Amino acid sequence: MRLEKCWFCSSTVYPGHGIQFVRNDAKIFRFCRSKCHKNFKMKRNPRKVKWTKAYRRLHGKDMTQDSTFEFERKRNRPERYDRNVTENTLKAIKKIDKIRVDREERHIAKRMKGNKAKEQREATKELEQSIHMVKAPSVLFKEPSLTLPTKVKVLQKQSEENRMEE
Repeated sequence: MRLEKCWFCSSTVYPGHGIQFVRNDAKIFRFCRSKCHKNFKMKRNPRKVKWTKAYRRLHGKDMTQDSTFEFERKRNRPERYDRNVTENTLKAIKKIDKIRVDREERHIAKRMKGNKAKEQREATKELEQSIHMVKAPSVLFKEPSLTLPTKVKVLQKQSEENRMEE
């Protein structure tokens, strides 16, 4: 089973899915869905459309260079079937996927590292602007009307009597 890549968004195109466009010069373009095909026909650049893999890689949101990507590359040379080689390959694929996931998690954590300080600054600024809305805990103890009721009593007998009357 051959899995192709979408020309526009770089997602996987499974057999029997997607659209294939053949240009006059015999260049084949495969698309995973009509969204990608329509954007191609509108002559949009995948590097400028935010949801594509090309945009994410260009703007540093996804990993661009990693040794695990070499295993995904398309190879046109057929190989002779050997059970041991196939078994070892399947084991290697699992290990490579695990390594790739770990590296992607580290990449995302590295990207989000600066966001925590930024969010803290924004929260502090918002708190300073609306400090008059926040009451001190000592005021809440003095005036119990400012807090939410902790226990709500449910009268079942009255509700049963109302049902009978209806």
